[in-house]
Amino acid sequence: MRKSRLPAGGANIFMRIRGKRAEAEAAGQRLFDLSIGEPKGPALLSARLAARDAVMSEQEAMHAYQYNDSAAVPDFARRFVQAHLQIALPDDGLDYLPILGIKPILGLLPLACGCALGPVTVATMTKPGYPIPADQCAYHVNVSHYALTLNGANSYRFSTDDIAPGTGLIMANYPHNPSGQIADRAFWRDLCQYCSDNDIRLFNDAAYIALSHSDDSVTLSEVAAGYPNLSWCEGFTAAKLIGNGTGWHVGAMVGSADFIGDMKEVKGKTDAGFVAPMAAGVLAALETDQAGIAAFRAMYDERLIILRDLMVDCGMRMAIQPRAGFFTLWDTPARAFGETIDSGEQFNFAMIDHTGVVGVHFGNALRYAVCADIAAMADDLRAAFRAAEVSYD
Repeated sequence: MRKSRLPAGGANIFMRIRGKRAEAEAAGQRLFDLSIGEPKGPALLSARLAARDAVMSEQEAMHAYQYNDSAAVPDFARRFVQAHLQIALPDDGLDYLPILGIKPILGLLPLACGCALGPVTVATMTKPGYPIPADQCAYHVNVSHYALTLNGANSYRFSTDDIAPGTGLIMANYPHNPSGQIADRAFWRDLCQYCSDNDIRLFNDAAYIALSHSDDSVTLSEVAAGYPNLSWCEGFTAAKLIGNGTGWHVGAMVGSADFIGDMKEVKGKTDAGFVAPMAAGVLAALETDQAGIAAFRAMYDERLIILRDLMVDCGMRMAIQPRAGFFTLWDTPARAFGETIDSGEQFNFAMIDHTGVVGVHFGNALRYAVCADIAAMADDLRAAFRAAEVSYD
Protein backbone atom coordinates (compact mmCIF):
# COMPACT_ATOMS: atom_id res chain seq x y z
CA MET A 1 0.00 0.00 0.00
CA ARG A 2 1.27 3.47 -0.91
CA LYS A 3 1.43 5.52 2.30
CA SER A 4 4.04 7.08 4.54
CA ARG A 5 5.96 4.62 6.66
CA LEU A 6 7.20 7.25 9.09
CA PRO A 7 5.51 8.39 12.32
CA ALA A 8 3.07 11.29 11.97
CA GLY A 9 4.15 14.78 13.04
CA GLY A 10 7.81 14.18 12.35
CA ALA A 11 8.70 17.66 11.04
CA ASN A 12 11.35 19.44 13.11
CA ILE A 13 11.14 23.06 14.21
CA PHE A 14 12.77 24.47 11.07
CA MET A 15 10.40 22.55 8.81
CA ARG A 16 7.41 23.86 10.80
CA ILE A 17 8.69 27.44 10.63
CA ARG A 18 9.14 27.18 6.86
CA GLY A 19 5.58 25.95 6.57
CA LYS A 20 4.19 28.78 8.72
CA ARG A 21 6.26 31.32 6.81
CA ALA A 22 4.92 30.08 3.46
CA GLU A 23 1.37 30.16 4.79
CA ALA A 24 1.71 33.79 5.95
CA GLU A 25 3.31 34.84 2.68
CA ALA A 26 0.52 33.19 0.68
CA ALA A 27 -1.98 35.16 2.76
CA GLY A 28 -0.31 38.41 1.65
CA GLN A 29 1.64 39.10 4.84
CA ARG A 30 4.81 41.16 4.33
CA LEU A 31 7.57 39.24 6.11
CA PHE A 32 10.62 40.38 8.06
CA ASP A 33 12.39 37.06 8.15
CA LEU A 34 14.79 36.72 11.08
CA SER A 35 14.42 32.95 11.19
CA ILE A 36 16.95 32.17 8.49
CA GLY A 37 20.37 31.18 9.81
CA GLU A 38 21.87 31.34 6.34
CA PRO A 39 24.22 34.12 5.19
CA LYS A 40 22.97 36.23 2.29
CA GLY A 41 24.76 37.23 -0.90
CA PRO A 42 27.58 35.48 -2.78
CA ALA A 43 30.61 33.80 -1.27
CA LEU A 44 33.80 35.83 -0.95
CA LEU A 45 35.32 36.77 -4.29
CA SER A 46 38.57 35.09 -3.30
CA ALA A 47 36.71 31.79 -2.93
CA ARG A 48 34.78 32.17 -6.16
CA LEU A 49 37.87 33.00 -8.23
CA ALA A 50 39.82 30.03 -6.87
CA ALA A 51 36.83 27.73 -7.46
CA ARG A 52 36.48 29.07 -11.01
CA ASP A 53 40.11 28.25 -11.76
CA ALA A 54 39.69 24.79 -10.27
CA VAL A 55 36.60 24.10 -12.40
CA MET A 56 38.55 25.03 -15.51
CA SER A 57 41.51 22.82 -14.54
CA GLU A 58 42.45 19.90 -16.79
CA GLN A 59 43.72 17.99 -13.75
CA GLU A 60 41.86 14.67 -13.63
CA ALA A 61 41.74 14.58 -9.83
CA MET A 62 39.83 17.86 -9.74
CA HIS A 63 36.86 16.20 -11.45
CA ALA A 64 36.93 12.82 -9.70
CA TYR A 65 35.50 11.34 -6.52
CA GLN A 66 37.32 12.53 -3.42
CA TYR A 67 36.16 9.88 -0.90
CA ASN A 68 38.09 10.24 2.40
CA ASP A 69 40.95 12.23 0.95
CA SER A 70 41.43 14.86 -1.71
CA ALA A 71 44.12 14.36 -4.32
CA ALA A 72 42.82 17.49 -6.04
CA VAL A 73 43.40 19.70 -2.99
CA PRO A 74 46.38 18.12 -1.22
CA ASP A 75 46.28 17.98 2.60
CA PHE A 76 42.93 19.79 2.51
CA ALA A 77 41.53 18.58 5.84
CA ARG A 78 44.60 19.45 7.92
CA ARG A 79 45.02 22.84 6.26
CA PHE A 80 41.30 23.64 6.58
CA VAL A 81 41.23 22.77 10.29
CA GLN A 82 44.48 24.53 11.07
CA ALA A 83 43.20 27.77 9.52
CA HIS A 84 40.53 27.86 12.25
CA LEU A 85 42.93 27.41 15.17
CA GLN A 86 45.12 29.74 17.19
CA ILE A 87 47.78 27.08 17.85
CA ALA A 88 49.40 24.31 15.82
CA LEU A 89 48.17 20.82 16.68
CA PRO A 90 50.68 18.05 17.43
CA ASP A 91 51.45 15.48 14.76
CA ASP A 92 51.15 12.39 16.95
CA GLY A 93 47.90 10.61 17.71
CA LEU A 94 45.66 12.78 15.50
CA ASP A 95 44.01 12.25 12.14
CA TYR A 96 41.96 14.38 9.72
CA LEU A 97 38.98 13.79 7.48
CA PRO A 98 37.44 15.98 4.73
CA ILE A 99 33.65 16.07 4.93
CA LEU A 100 30.58 17.37 3.08
CA GLY A 101 29.91 19.88 5.86
CA ILE A 102 28.83 18.99 9.38
CA LYS A 103 25.14 18.16 8.92
CA PRO A 104 25.73 15.05 6.74
CA ILE A 105 28.13 13.49 9.25
CA LEU A 106 25.98 13.89 12.37
CA GLY A 107 24.15 10.63 11.70
CA LEU A 108 27.45 8.84 11.12
CA LEU A 109 28.79 9.63 14.59
CA PRO A 110 26.61 7.08 16.46
CA LEU A 111 27.47 4.52 13.77
CA ALA A 112 31.16 5.19 14.34
CA CYS A 113 30.48 4.55 18.04
CA GLY A 114 29.10 1.08 17.29
CA CYS A 115 25.33 1.60 17.35
CA ALA A 116 24.89 -0.94 14.54
CA LEU A 117 26.23 -3.59 16.90
CA GLY A 118 24.53 -2.62 20.16
CA PRO A 119 22.99 0.14 22.29
CA VAL A 120 24.64 3.57 22.47
CA THR A 121 23.47 6.45 24.67
CA VAL A 122 24.05 9.90 23.19
CA ALA A 123 23.89 13.31 24.87
CA THR A 124 22.99 16.28 22.66
CA MET A 125 22.70 20.06 23.00
CA THR A 126 19.24 20.30 21.44
CA LYS A 127 16.98 21.90 24.13
CA PRO A 128 17.30 24.61 23.07
CA GLY A 129 19.46 23.83 20.11
CA TYR A 130 19.97 22.79 16.53
CA PRO A 131 17.66 19.74 16.27
CA ILE A 132 19.56 17.64 13.71
CA PRO A 133 21.72 15.67 16.20
CA ALA A 134 18.60 14.47 18.01
CA ASP A 135 16.80 13.88 14.71
CA GLN A 136 19.67 11.72 13.47
CA CYS A 137 19.86 9.78 16.72
CA ALA A 138 16.13 9.05 16.51
CA TYR A 139 16.65 7.20 13.22
CA HIS A 140 19.04 4.70 14.84
CA VAL A 141 17.12 1.92 16.60
CA ASN A 142 20.00 1.16 18.98
CA VAL A 143 20.50 4.78 20.03
CA SER A 144 18.88 6.38 23.04
CA HIS A 145 19.44 10.11 23.34
CA TYR A 146 18.80 12.88 25.80
CA ALA A 147 19.33 16.64 25.89
CA LEU A 148 21.90 18.18 28.22
CA THR A 149 20.70 20.97 30.52
CA LEU A 150 20.93 24.39 28.83
CA ASN A 151 19.22 27.46 30.24
CA GLY A 152 19.78 30.92 31.62
CA ALA A 153 20.71 29.57 35.05
CA ASN A 154 23.82 27.83 33.69
CA SER A 155 24.42 30.42 30.94
CA TYR A 156 23.81 27.72 28.31
CA ARG A 157 26.88 25.74 29.36
CA PHE A 158 26.11 22.26 30.61
CA SER A 159 28.00 20.65 33.48
CA THR A 160 29.56 17.22 33.80
CA ASP A 161 26.89 16.66 36.48
CA ASP A 162 24.32 16.73 33.66
CA ILE A 163 25.91 13.74 31.90
CA ALA A 164 23.94 10.57 32.52
CA PRO A 165 25.69 7.34 33.59
CA GLY A 166 26.27 5.04 30.63
CA THR A 167 26.62 7.84 28.07
CA GLY A 168 28.80 6.69 25.18
CA LEU A 169 28.87 9.83 23.01
CA ILE A 170 28.44 13.54 23.65
CA MET A 171 27.50 15.67 20.62
CA ALA A 172 28.43 19.18 21.74
CA ASN A 173 27.85 22.41 19.80
CA TYR A 174 30.04 25.34 20.84
CA PRO A 175 29.73 28.10 19.83
CA HIS A 176 26.11 27.24 20.51
CA ASN A 177 23.16 27.68 18.18
CA PRO A 178 20.83 29.38 19.22
CA SER A 179 22.29 31.07 22.33
CA GLY A 180 25.61 32.27 20.88
CA GLN A 181 27.37 30.98 24.00
CA ILE A 182 30.99 29.91 23.61
CA ALA A 183 33.18 27.32 25.32
CA ASP A 184 36.31 28.60 27.04
CA ARG A 185 39.47 26.69 27.90
CA ALA A 186 38.35 25.85 31.46
CA PHE A 187 35.06 24.36 30.21
CA TRP A 188 36.81 22.11 27.71
CA ARG A 189 39.43 20.98 30.23
CA ASP A 190 36.76 19.90 32.70
CA LEU A 191 34.75 18.07 30.02
CA CYS A 192 37.78 16.43 28.40
CA GLN A 193 38.97 15.06 31.74
CA TYR A 194 35.51 13.74 32.58
CA CYS A 195 35.08 12.04 29.19
CA SER A 196 38.58 10.60 29.35
CA ASP A 197 37.96 9.21 32.84
CA ASN A 198 34.57 7.73 31.86
CA ASP A 199 35.41 6.42 28.37
CA ILE A 200 32.93 8.76 26.64
CA ARG A 201 33.55 9.79 23.06
CA LEU A 202 33.34 13.57 22.64
CA PHE A 203 32.37 15.40 19.43
CA ASN A 204 31.99 19.15 18.92
CA ASP A 205 30.22 20.94 16.09
CA ALA A 206 32.36 24.08 15.69
CA ALA A 207 30.43 25.53 12.74
CA TYR A 208 30.42 29.05 14.22
CA ILE A 209 33.95 29.23 15.62
CA ALA A 210 35.13 31.63 12.88
CA LEU A 211 32.31 33.99 13.89
CA SER A 212 33.34 34.24 17.55
CA HIS A 213 32.97 37.70 19.04
CA SER A 214 34.94 36.87 22.19
CA ASP A 215 38.64 36.18 22.66
CA ASP A 216 37.70 33.51 25.23
CA SER A 217 36.15 31.30 22.53
CA VAL A 218 38.26 28.15 22.17
CA THR A 219 37.90 25.05 20.00
CA LEU A 220 37.78 21.56 21.46
CA SER A 221 40.79 20.70 19.29
CA GLU A 222 43.04 23.21 21.04
CA VAL A 223 42.40 21.48 24.38
CA ALA A 224 41.57 17.83 23.61
CA ALA A 225 44.92 17.16 21.95
CA GLY A 226 46.44 17.32 25.43
CA TYR A 227 44.41 14.32 26.70
CA PRO A 228 46.07 11.16 25.35
CA ASN A 229 43.32 8.78 26.53
CA LEU A 230 40.41 10.87 25.23
CA SER A 231 38.50 9.66 22.15
CA TRP A 232 37.34 12.86 20.45
CA CYS A 233 36.73 14.70 17.19
CA GLU A 234 35.62 18.14 16.06
CA GLY A 235 33.93 19.29 12.86
CA PHE A 236 34.45 22.54 10.94
CA THR A 237 32.55 23.86 7.92
CA ALA A 238 32.82 26.56 5.29
CA ALA A 239 29.10 27.29 5.42
CA LYS A 240 29.24 30.22 7.85
CA LEU A 241 32.59 31.89 7.22
CA ILE A 242 32.95 32.88 3.54
CA GLY A 243 29.75 34.89 3.17
CA ASN A 244 27.02 32.77 1.65
CA GLY A 245 28.85 29.46 1.81
CA THR A 246 25.84 27.36 2.75
CA GLY A 247 25.77 25.84 -0.71
CA TRP A 248 29.50 25.08 -0.60
CA HIS A 249 29.30 21.66 1.04
CA VAL A 250 32.86 21.55 2.30
CA GLY A 251 34.39 20.93 5.71
CA ALA A 252 36.82 18.85 7.71
CA MET A 253 37.22 16.96 10.97
CA VAL A 254 40.15 16.45 13.27
CA GLY A 255 40.39 14.14 16.23
CA SER A 256 42.02 11.20 17.93
CA ALA A 257 43.13 8.58 15.43
CA ASP A 258 40.70 5.95 16.79
CA PHE A 259 37.57 8.10 16.42
CA ILE A 260 38.56 9.55 13.04
CA GLY A 261 39.49 6.04 11.90
CA ASP A 262 36.00 4.80 12.72
CA MET A 263 34.49 7.83 11.00
CA LYS A 264 36.58 7.11 7.91
CA GLU A 265 35.20 3.58 7.76
CA VAL A 266 31.51 4.50 7.98
CA LYS A 267 31.88 7.61 5.81
CA GLY A 268 33.91 5.71 3.21
CA LYS A 269 30.99 3.29 2.86
CA THR A 270 28.33 5.99 2.56
CA ASP A 271 29.55 8.90 0.41
CA ALA A 272 31.93 9.82 -2.39
CA GLY A 273 33.36 13.03 -0.90
CA PHE A 274 32.94 16.72 -1.61
CA VAL A 275 33.16 18.65 -4.88
CA ALA A 276 36.86 19.44 -5.25
CA PRO A 277 36.60 22.90 -6.91
CA MET A 278 34.47 24.12 -3.99
CA ALA A 279 37.15 22.87 -1.60
CA ALA A 280 39.84 24.68 -3.57
CA GLY A 281 37.86 27.91 -3.38
CA VAL A 282 37.16 27.62 0.34
CA LEU A 283 40.77 26.86 1.19
CA ALA A 284 41.97 29.83 -0.85
CA ALA A 285 39.66 32.13 1.10
CA LEU A 286 40.81 30.72 4.44
CA GLU A 287 44.50 30.92 3.64
CA THR A 288 44.62 34.20 1.70
CA ASP A 289 41.56 36.24 2.67
CA GLN A 290 41.24 36.38 6.44
CA ALA A 291 40.43 40.07 6.01
CA GLY A 292 37.30 39.13 4.07
CA ILE A 293 36.23 36.67 6.75
CA ALA A 294 36.91 39.28 9.44
CA ALA A 295 34.69 41.76 7.58
CA PHE A 296 31.75 39.33 7.69
CA ARG A 297 32.38 38.69 11.38
CA ALA A 298 32.38 42.44 12.10
CA MET A 299 29.20 42.91 10.06
CA TYR A 300 27.34 40.31 12.11
CA ASP A 301 28.65 41.79 15.35
CA GLU A 302 27.32 45.21 14.33
CA ARG A 303 23.94 43.77 13.34
CA LEU A 304 23.67 41.92 16.65
CA ILE A 305 24.10 45.19 18.52
CA ILE A 306 21.47 46.98 16.39
CA LEU A 307 18.91 44.21 16.89
CA ARG A 308 19.64 43.85 20.60
CA ASP A 309 19.24 47.56 21.27
CA LEU A 310 15.98 47.99 19.36
CA MET A 311 14.35 44.89 20.85
CA VAL A 312 15.36 45.80 24.40
CA ASP A 313 13.98 49.27 23.76
CA CYS A 314 10.66 47.61 22.86
CA GLY A 315 10.53 45.68 26.12
CA MET A 316 11.93 42.30 25.00
CA ARG A 317 14.20 40.47 27.46
CA MET A 318 17.40 38.90 26.14
CA ALA A 319 18.09 35.38 27.40
CA ILE A 320 21.86 35.70 27.01
CA GLN A 321 24.29 38.07 25.33
CA PRO A 322 25.55 36.27 22.19
CA ARG A 323 29.32 35.78 22.04
CA ALA A 324 29.45 34.14 18.61
CA GLY A 325 27.43 33.60 15.47
CA PHE A 326 24.65 35.66 13.92
CA PHE A 327 21.65 35.11 16.17
CA THR A 328 20.12 36.39 19.39
CA LEU A 329 18.09 34.47 21.98
CA TRP A 330 15.16 35.97 23.90
CA ASP A 331 12.82 34.97 26.70
CA THR A 332 9.18 34.56 25.72
CA PRO A 333 6.97 37.40 27.04
CA ALA A 334 4.09 36.62 29.40
CA ARG A 335 1.74 38.88 27.43
CA ALA A 336 1.63 40.28 23.90
CA PHE A 337 -1.07 41.74 21.65
CA GLY A 338 -3.29 42.01 24.73
CA GLU A 339 -3.27 38.23 25.31
CA THR A 340 -1.62 35.82 27.72
CA ILE A 341 1.28 34.00 26.06
CA ASP A 342 1.78 30.39 27.06
CA SER A 343 4.67 29.35 24.82
CA GLY A 344 7.39 30.51 22.48
CA GLU A 345 5.48 29.03 19.57
CA GLN A 346 2.37 31.04 20.41
CA PHE A 347 4.35 34.29 20.56
CA ASN A 348 6.34 33.54 17.40
CA PHE A 349 3.25 32.67 15.36
CA ALA A 350 1.41 35.73 16.73
CA MET A 351 4.31 37.93 15.62
CA ILE A 352 4.18 36.36 12.16
CA ASP A 353 0.42 36.77 11.85
CA HIS A 354 0.23 40.33 13.25
CA THR A 355 3.53 41.90 12.12
CA GLY A 356 5.32 39.58 9.67
CA VAL A 357 8.37 39.18 11.96
CA VAL A 358 9.55 35.57 11.70
CA GLY A 359 11.74 33.99 14.36
CA VAL A 360 12.43 30.45 15.55
CA HIS A 361 11.01 29.24 18.85
CA PHE A 362 12.87 26.74 20.98
CA GLY A 363 10.55 25.90 23.86
CA ASN A 364 10.13 29.19 25.68
CA ALA A 365 13.11 30.82 24.00
CA LEU A 366 13.01 32.73 20.72
CA ARG A 367 15.86 33.07 18.25
CA TYR A 368 16.12 36.03 15.90
CA ALA A 369 18.97 35.89 13.37
CA VAL A 370 20.81 38.81 11.75
CA CYS A 371 21.62 37.33 8.35
CA ALA A 372 19.37 39.97 6.77
CA ASP A 373 20.19 43.69 6.71
CA ILE A 374 18.96 44.65 10.19
CA ALA A 375 19.73 48.34 9.78
CA ALA A 376 17.54 48.51 6.66
CA MET A 377 14.55 46.99 8.44
CA ALA A 378 15.17 48.52 11.87
CA ASP A 379 12.22 50.93 11.73
CA ASP A 380 9.82 48.17 10.69
CA LEU A 381 11.13 45.82 13.37
CA ARG A 382 10.82 48.49 16.04
CA ALA A 383 7.25 49.21 14.96
CA ALA A 384 6.42 45.49 15.02
CA PHE A 385 7.69 44.83 18.54
CA ARG A 386 6.10 48.00 19.86
CA ALA A 387 2.81 46.91 18.34
CA ALA A 388 3.12 43.64 20.27
CA GLU A 389 3.20 45.57 23.58
CA VAL A 390 5.10 42.80 25.31
CA SER A 391 5.39 42.38 29.07
CA TYR A 392 6.94 39.80 31.38
CA ASP A 393 4.62 40.35 34.35
